[in-house]
Amino acid sequence: MSVEENNTAGADFISEFIKEDLVDGRFDCVRTRFPPEPNGWLHIGHCKAFNIDFSMAQRFGGKCNLRFDDTNPEKEDISYVEAIKRDIKWMGYDWEDREFYASDYYEYLYEMAVRIIKKGNAYVDDLSDTEMSEYRGTAVKDKNNITVTPPGRNSPYRDRSVEENLDLFAKMRAGEYPDGAKTLRAKIDMTHPNLLLRDPVMYRIRRETHYRTGNAWCIYPMYDFQHPLSDAIEKITHSLCSLEYEIHRPLYDWFIREAEVFPSRQIEFARLNLSYTVMSKRWLLKLVQEKYVAGWDDPRMPTIAGLRRRGYTPEAIRSFVSQIGIAKTDSMVDIAFLEYCLRENLNKRALRVMAVLRPLKLIIENWDGETEEMEAVNNPEDESAGKRLVPFSRELWIEREDFEEVPPPKYFRLFPGNSVRLRYAYIVTCTGFDKDAAGNITAVRCTYDPQTRGGNADSSAAFDNKKIKGTIHWVSAAHSVPIQARIYDYLFGVERPMEIAPRPDGSPGEFTDNLNPNSLEVIENAWGEPSLANASPGAIFQFERLGYFARDPDTGADGRPVFNKTIGLRDTWAKIANKA
Repeated sequence: MSVEENNTAGADFISEFIKEDLVDGRFDCVRTRFPPEPNGWLHIGHCKAFNIDFSMAQRFGGKCNLRFDDTNPEKEDISYVEAIKRDIKWMGYDWEDREFYASDYYEYLYEMAVRIIKKGNAYVDDLSDTEMSEYRGTAVKDKNNITVTPPGRNSPYRDRSVEENLDLFAKMRAGEYPDGAKTLRAKIDMTHPNLLLRDPVMYRIRRETHYRTGNAWCIYPMYDFQHPLSDAIEKITHSLCSLEYEIHRPLYDWFIREAEVFPSRQIEFARLNLSYTVMSKRWLLKLVQEKYVAGWDDPRMPTIAGLRRRGYTPEAIRSFVSQIGIAKTDSMVDIAFLEYCLRENLNKRALRVMAVLRPLKLIIENWDGETEEMEAVNNPEDESAGKRLVPFSRELWIEREDFEEVPPPKYFRLFPGNSVRLRYAYIVTCTGFDKDAAGNITAVRCTYDPQTRGGNADSSAAFDNKKIKGTIHWVSAAHSVPIQARIYDYLFGVERPMEIAPRPDGSPGEFTDNLNPNSLEVIENAWGEPSLANASPGAIFQFERLGYFARDPDTGADGRPVFNKTIGLRDTWAKIANKA
């Protein structure tokens, strides 16, 4: 599937950089890359990133690589690789034969480290992590509350000879030292105001089994070292990164320069921040591991798999990330805009059906005929979707909220003596209701006017069309199928869940304190049109008056199909936009 070009004006600053590089002759083509680390599943923030990577390459007639930055074996797994590839393909992007792994470059990266050692610009250090941190120093506030970075101190091992460093580095690779005993560090400047340039670690010793290379290596390159050199070996022209890597750019350029390799260029953009959502894979992993959610594909998760299972479409997500554009400063995007993009897409494509989630029996007392079939529209936005026949009988299920014994003001649904229109069927008038011993309403009784079939305007005089203010949906009690409905709310109950407040007892808070305890409601005894029994997993419907629902791969009690509520019908974003 081809990916539509991102035409947002906000993308111009990246486009202009690329145009300048092509005009100036720095590069004669464009090649980008999407470099996920396989330590979790992709989320909607990654959608923005790879939309930029793929669309920029497409815009300038170039190519985009998929490269797994897999140099952290203790956290990575092949299952994450497969999940990432599956999600990117579902989103509509194709990297063809351009699938790469940083682990394929281990020998090359080792050789580049040796090259930098030979130039006298890297050394083997014996300091522990704690000691290294002390020598490096930390940023502090001065008396005017201004952040300053006092100079660090050189490691006592910084001036080892090139020959000694080469020998020690070779012994590190050979496994002659225990984990953490030594590191290879770049020799840059321990007084630099950018702490990342204070002799950063290039290699560390880790005896971890890698999911691809097994136990062939016991030293692994650090991200800031391998990333620019992996870009270089693939001849990536523009390394498009989120804004937190801006401070890493001098280090990116330093490694390219010192290794004397292809001069890839790093350009940063603001990452996606979405209200009521967290985008940290570390936090998402915690939610999965500690079972706050049912897995990476839980429909409450912002992962691509979770959104897919909930009923989001790739078209809606691509529309969203394209319309929000690309900025150079961080900001928060209202999740209501994502929901607006989703409704716009689903309204055009989702077939309409009727379902009753909280059923109350409606008995038509003057019905003495057989089951009839009512003609219903499949999608008013798409004439080609056609129509369907829905069974109608003496006993129906309606929503419990569609009847009130004592109605509140401006209540236009069923109550004693009032008339409503049954969607696609007849006008009925409430004549009474039944209660059980506890006083609960168990059934509503009514009569129908046979001259009002289909809800047409040519109703009888007794039911003047203008007087009928309420229309409700229904399903036949004798023909409907049992379904389970899962109703989702935001996983977090606050707009900015990453802002963590202390707990009432004064102890430090955690982001999980912001979880919404009512993010999932399971309705076991719902009913739907007969066609829902055969709905395929992933099929999306509009349950009339209730919202959009997607068929889940799960089945509920007694094998009943499960439907996840994707989104309600009410569009808050459109109302906000119109007011503005």
